[in-house]
Amino acid sequence: MLIDYITSALATLLVVADPVLMSALFLGITHGMTREHRREVALRGSIIAFCILLAAGLGGAKLLDLLGISLSAFRIAGGLLLLSAAAEMVFDRRSERLKSTVEQAITVDHVKNIAAFPLAIPLMAGPGAITAMILLAGRAEGRITWLVSLYGVAALVMAACFVAFLMAERISKLMGVTGRAVLTRLLGIILAALAVQFVIDGVSAITPWHLN
Repeated sequence: MLIDYITSALATLLVVADPVLMSALFLGITHGMTREHRREVALRGSIIAFCILLAAGLGGAKLLDLLGISLSAFRIAGGLLLLSAAAEMVFDRRSERLKSTVEQAITVDHVKNIAAFPLAIPLMAGPGAITAMILLAGRAEGRITWLVSLYGVAALVMAACFVAFLMAERISKLMGVTGRAVLTRLLGIILAALAVQFVIDGVSAITPWHLN
């Protein structure tokens, strides 16, 4: 059903994007900027990230066809990739890796093009988000209504990230280090379950029987 598809897409992209964690990293990469500059970086980064996810949803399946990769195989591989990302979240390795990326980016260039790198890529539209978009677009099976709904969900998630960036200081004070750690681990468990479901879907599609 369409409503189930939208719910699954929203849960997957929200967990992968993780606006709360992104808001904390946003404070790091925009340290020393004025409020106006932060708002501009947040807006540009969100738009760029959405365009990347849109391109992944529109052209990802066609690229797989050109490479001779079946959607089932990509579902299994993508599910395993998302499972790896979930493990990083549960064991608190993801935040360390992303913070390392931010520090390296700031060293190279503190302000110029910061909305594109590292905010849009690889923080907001990273491998996990791109993989999720391709997998979700594949589940739509060419149905226009489903695809439009997917892109609407992606826009909604990027808008949520934008709002989180604008409220980054308040969120940081409200949740604190402990709150963010607990939330990240809970989201990691949810993402792990979604990743396993992708793997099950891929395996069931290439086996003579269907797993229930």
